[in-house]
Amino acid sequence: MLLIVSPSKTQEMKGRTLEQYSLPALLKKSELLARRLSMLSRKELAELMKISPKLAESTFERFQQFTLPFSLDNARQALLVFRGDQFSLLDINRYTDEEFAFAQDHLRILSGLYGVLRPLDLIQPYRLEMATKLATENEKTLYGFWNGYITDHLRDTLALLDEPVLVNLASDEYYRALQPDNLGYPVVKITFKEIKEGKPRVVAIHAKRARGMMVDFVIRHRLIRPGMLKDFTGGGYRYSEDVSTEQEWVFTRLQQ
Repeated sequence: MLLIVSPSKTQEMKGRTLEQYSLPALLKKSELLARRLSMLSRKELAELMKISPKLAESTFERFQQFTLPFSLDNARQALLVFRGDQFSLLDINRYTDEEFAFAQDHLRILSGLYGVLRPLDLIQPYRLEMATKLATENEKTLYGFWNGYITDHLRDTLALLDEPVLVNLASDEYYRALQPDNLGYPVVKITFKEIKEGKPRVVAIHAKRARGMMVDFVIRHRLIRPGMLKDFTGGGYRYSEDVSTEQEWVFTRLQQ
């Protein structure tokens, strides 16, 4: 199986380092976006991304400093860079080389700037959400810009796996960048819900953390079959067969 997750806005270039790395499959497309964004002023970036002047300043500087080729001198592996609620639940400081290698084969991170990333792909820090209405030469949005490219990459990756099932742990914003009908393989959506007064509901912050716990569970136990996910009990969640379907597996817990 292949897991997909969303990226995080919080990124850190310091911390653990690895010698092994790869390069983003769609880096040439990323270069086009970075060049386009580097031409925008701080004010234009703030308006485009609906961010504060302070965030616009750091975003501006990042796109001004975007430099190819990527190397360990100017970039780091994606799984080591992303932070935030989801990625903080991945125990990357304890992962072995074998676990990083497993993640490289079974995990993909969707990205507004890079399209799709393997865990060991080198990246430079950035801010660009997939829903950003950035106009490029032929498209009005990033969904149009990435049209087909992400799906093609995922399809090619799934073709190499013994259990070619896509496990969707991404947010709706990022999953919209795919064309599931063109994928050619089954997709299972994972949903985490909190039960309060007998009613299950999604709480965004808890769902993000649960996704991170499940990714860590898959990597540490090197799970390759979707059915194994039903044994996940991190954070007190349990697979709820009564509210799940073939296409959407729901994990619930009492609201904390």
